Amino acid sequence: MKLPVIEMQIDEANESFISAISLVHSPAIESDFLSFNEDKFRYSFSSDEKMELIGAVMLPGKPIFRTSPKGDFYAVFTKETIRDASQIFSKKGLLQSLNINHNADDPATGSYIFQSYLTDAKLGVTAPTALGDIPDGSWICGMKITDPKLWADVKAGMVKGFSVEGLFKLLPTDQTVDSDDLELKNAIQEYNAALAKVNNNKW
Repeated sequence: MKLPVIEMQIDEANESFISAISLVHSPAIESDFLSFNEDKFRYSFSSDEKMELIGAVMLPGKPIFRTSPKGDFYAVFTKETIRDASQIFSKKGLLQSLNINHNADDPATGSYIFQSYLTDAKLGVTAPTALGDIPDGSWICGMKITDPKLWADVKAGMVKGFSVEGLFKLLPTDQTVDSDDLELKNAIQEYNAALAKVNNNKW
């Protein structure tokens, strides 16, 4: 079934912007964050932990399935919107506007974003290779976790990635996505990623 593609835009003047970043179990952009130990990032942990995460927050052109009273659709963000979103987020001092699973009543108290940048091939600014195929113009964040319980949840795989929340303008496009094909492709990618993690930890 083909579903419409809707471009998600922000408009600071009309209070439309990214208001928080959430740590979630299943990030819509399908990119898990990396957890850091004392000397390097990897998917295992040492006894001397930095309690830091790095991961993709927004990916340009990535179709994200959404459902609404008006029907199902796929949302996408452009490079320009992602740049604006990241800058407004910092401008408004929202680097501690963090929660768990999009629950405002469950804030990531004490944790904060200490690193925020956009990948830019022309400037040689890239995401960590271990994050996988991250397109140019993506928003990458590093987060310091201060709550031992939240860090334990990260280690247990209860939270795996970042997800943004806020108010957006919806701009219809002339594009569509074959949802069956996309879901199959995503399922294969998730299986391969999980298999790679298992294989990487066998040493």
